[in-house]
Amino acid sequence: MVQVIWLVAAVLALFSVGYLGYSRYLAQFVELDDSRATPAHKYEDGQEYVPAKKPVLLGHHYSSIAGGAPIVGPITAGVVWGWVPALAWIAIGNPLMGSVHDFVSLSASLRHEGKSIGYIIGEYVGERGKNMLLWFAFLTIILVVAVFALVVAIVFNAYPEAATASLIYIGLAVLLGAYLYQLNLPFIPGTVAFVTAMFVGVWVGTQYPLALFEPASRAPASTFVLFSGSGSWIPAAGSLGANTAAWVPIILLYGALASALPVWVLLQPRDYLSSFLLYTGVGGALLAIIVGTVLGTSSQPLVTNLEPFYGFIGRSGAPLFPLLFITIACGTISGFHSLVSSGTTSKQLNQESDARLIGYGGMLGEGLLATVALISVALVAPEVGGGIGLALPTFATGGGIILTSFGIPTSFGGPFMALVLVSFLLTSTDTAVRLGRYMMEEIIGTPESSVESFAADRYGNAVVQAVPAYVLITSGSWLTLWQLFGGANQLLAALALLTATVWLANWSESKQLVSTGGPMVVMVTITVIGLLWLAIHDNIYAKFLDSAWMAEATTFAMVSAVVQILIAFVLIYLALSLVVMGYRNIQRVRENPSEGGFSPGDD
Repeated sequence: MVQVIWLVAAVLALFSVGYLGYSRYLAQFVELDDSRATPAHKYEDGQEYVPAKKPVLLGHHYSSIAGGAPIVGPITAGVVWGWVPALAWIAIGNPLMGSVHDFVSLSASLRHEGKSIGYIIGEYVGERGKNMLLWFAFLTIILVVAVFALVVAIVFNAYPEAATASLIYIGLAVLLGAYLYQLNLPFIPGTVAFVTAMFVGVWVGTQYPLALFEPASRAPASTFVLFSGSGSWIPAAGSLGANTAAWVPIILLYGALASALPVWVLLQPRDYLSSFLLYTGVGGALLAIIVGTVLGTSSQPLVTNLEPFYGFIGRSGAPLFPLLFITIACGTISGFHSLVSSGTTSKQLNQESDARLIGYGGMLGEGLLATVALISVALVAPEVGGGIGLALPTFATGGGIILTSFGIPTSFGGPFMALVLVSFLLTSTDTAVRLGRYMMEEIIGTPESSVESFAADRYGNAVVQAVPAYVLITSGSWLTLWQLFGGANQLLAALALLTATVWLANWSESKQLVSTGGPMVVMVTITVIGLLWLAIHDNIYAKFLDSAWMAEATTFAMVSAVVQILIAFVLIYLALSLVVMGYRNIQRVRENPSEGGFSPGDD
């Protein structure tokens, strides 16, 4: 057994070197210059392009990128392969790959009118490449919305306290938006008042838990249940449970409505408020580990109870390569972040130098969340199983144990950590819907039919995303959803790095392409092999070539397997096609530098 404080020390040391050294180099490399007006100032419209103070925007960005994946992924990987490979991928991969990915995605969008990575790649490889990447991103967004909405519903079922507290802080966020942007009242006093009110809301949640139907067995006896009966009439109540299934459409409706509102009404103030909750949860847990180790005040020794390494073929029979690098996605590198960076964050950046802290530093913050999640599972050491059913209670339980170092009882610490998770997820959900609208607007351009107008409309597009997401959730195919999300997400990260590499190549022949091109090659290789494993091994070999499985499989199970295979091959085809198109562009402009199509003032 190893004291978990050494895991924290290793991550903090490598992250510090990355931020103080590598991010400074990258900021100079992309020539951040505060004398240039950002898109938020050039195109300010009070709706999407709205300059935000650096702490406010950092709160939005961090809250939006840090969803459930940096918790589920490290916990699952730690249980299957051990804590050493999981920690190594987070501590090394994040500053060299994930933070670079987020920073260059934000910087590239900043120089292209705040447009998405799809628009940027289209500037250099043509309309076909642009549309391929935008469709890839839009389909990934639907998977993201489905996964995050389902996880929020599962947390609300397990921790009804988090449901009450979440409703309170959403209401406070709307009031804060009016306070700051309509009444123009002082920023710091407002921050103090509303943050205090938010933490009071956490306490209210522990006193008055809320559920729609009978919640999970661990829920407090004082939980207020709105509806009686089994709720069997609700779609997916049989597979998810009535309370979880009932929360899903409400969360999707919230995401749809929140995504259509001007950013100052809910998105900016809510993310700013929730950032304090998130910083307290992640930073508080890290500090509690130090205090508990030094003073011995925790309820149990803060040491690893997982084995360091369970072997190349993990306890679930899955090979470490390539599946570890897909299982731990967002804690190390995530394509969804490129959509946030080039979708909402770039439209709110007040000055160019803010991109270093928000882009590179924000991703390091997500790596710290992944570290806390890994430590939580190392403390609790649950049985192998993986997936969402293991991750959520383990994170809350392990986090509650860590917070006992401050004398906080687990009866409060567990629900608090559950609320921290929900805070990440809610912001990611409606940000994802908003990003999906941006993708569709760029695909359609000027609407030429009623169908196109509906698909590009802020409300119509929300329906286009929420309905298929709901269908995916109610199908009961969680494993399919999670695997496809992981594969699509990591492949999107590779394509975002490809976009950045193409942009840099077109900027100047003197720009080195290793910082973005190296991680891009690694991610394409890992993800393509992983998707091939999903299609060929997990579906064709383990299912259709297994007579026992075929004898018992239902029609739905067979259709689900076929869909997985098709989607995996479609994703691979789109990605490799874009890689070839990008490589040809880079080769052309390097041979003929005069053909390069970018200068810093081009926006």
